[in-house]
Amino acid sequence: MKSHRKKGSCTTILVGKNASIDGSTIIARNEDGNEPLHPQKFVYVKPEQQPHHYQAVLSKFNIDLPENPLGYTATPEAVSGHGLWAAAGINSDNVAMSATETITTNSRILGIDPLVDDGLGEEDMPTIVLPYIHSAQEGVKRLGQLLEQYGTYETNGICFADQDEVWYFESIGGHHWAAIRIPDDSYVVAPNRFNITEFDFQSPDTLSSDDLENLIEQYQLNPDPEGYNLRHIFGSASTKDTRYNNPRAWFGQKYFNPEFQTTPIDQDLPFICQATKKISIEDVKFVLSSHYQNTPYDVYGTTNNAEQKKLFRPIGINRNQEVHILQLRNDVAPELAGIHWLAFGPNTFNAVIPFYAHVNDTPATYRDTTAEFDPQKMYWLSNTLAAFGDGHFNLVEDSENVFEQNTVATCRHLQIQADAQSVKEPDITAYLTKINEQMAQISLTNATQLLGDMVKLVAPRMNLQFTLHD
Repeated sequence: MKSHRKKGSCTTILVGKNASIDGSTIIARNEDGNEPLHPQKFVYVKPEQQPHHYQAVLSKFNIDLPENPLGYTATPEAVSGHGLWAAAGINSDNVAMSATETITTNSRILGIDPLVDDGLGEEDMPTIVLPYIHSAQEGVKRLGQLLEQYGTYETNGICFADQDEVWYFESIGGHHWAAIRIPDDSYVVAPNRFNITEFDFQSPDTLSSDDLENLIEQYQLNPDPEGYNLRHIFGSASTKDTRYNNPRAWFGQKYFNPEFQTTPIDQDLPFICQATKKISIEDVKFVLSSHYQNTPYDVYGTTNNAEQKKLFRPIGINRNQEVHILQLRNDVAPELAGIHWLAFGPNTFNAVIPFYAHVNDTPATYRDTTAEFDPQKMYWLSNTLAAFGDGHFNLVEDSENVFEQNTVATCRHLQIQADAQSVKEPDITAYLTKINEQMAQISLTNATQLLGDMVKLVAPRMNLQFTLHD
């Protein structure tokens, strides 16, 4: 089998409209690379910029694309030559997609339906799906048809949302798949393992490849005496899961449901959960930035030992390339509904910005990421904050927390004003594009100030000092 470069180890959160604090649907994901620095950018792809024919870089997969694509936001590679990897976005019909969450599988299904070297993969999915769908369910069906026809060389979880529904899709082997609608009152925390558990093939809230149920029966894949638990059938329950995957789901679920009596190594953590309170954007961001705070496994803990700090893989990690929280609001005009919350770099040290998706361009400091270091570009500035702050976390933690709260609050206030003003604007697209520029400037200014504050805090504590004055 060929070697395909993987984006790697993401963490996903899904929130139904009745589970969120304001009635929005939310799909969110940390895009984690296979190395600490992998420059990303934020763009708006206009319909005329969408290719008519798509050719993958990592495989021979290619396809003629439909006519009349929609415009959409995306966070692709900033350095050419490795493929597009558009990652996530919201299209002009207010449909959101995030692709992908790399997931585990097992040798039983791979023996029946092997992966396809020249199939499609994470590199390709948003570009060939998001511009052509008008609902979350339509996204599931288009991706499923493409996967059945062309196959895939990897196993992934993909998220879709519109203003009413949230769907989670998982590929199975080379050509099979299953998807489930997340109940409106529920949330999901999904790490890098097969996540779907109970699955009713007769339910209107599930979709799958037509022969999936028969395949399970034909090859005797079901270990359970009753029902279909797809994680048991197609997934893994490895020692790596207990160190790398399960702890992330455990921490997120304990945050939303403190009453859960579970442990970080549990192999059967639930998939769909109901929180004890309504979930905000800030809640989602906290979990996606987390490092096991207030547990014995905190990476920055002061009362635990080195072995405990390295026992479990945290959600916030140096390989966070960007985090997107795709919010579709239901209490505003359609042009205002899609909000592409975005931050670059390790999430413990950044702040998400609520960029409007109904625009014609994105701010230069987020759009024009360079291959080389440039602190005027948010990708590089955010990673500088993380590299500097990581070594002095307990010293700079309060400053970072103040920066994040003030930045998000300032942008939220600007958003409230823009929502109200937009109805008076003759060109709402141009207006929202201008507002995004203002938000980007707030982000750049505040992050630069935080870096300066960090320098002022750390410089007096350098080891390179001597107490006798000249």
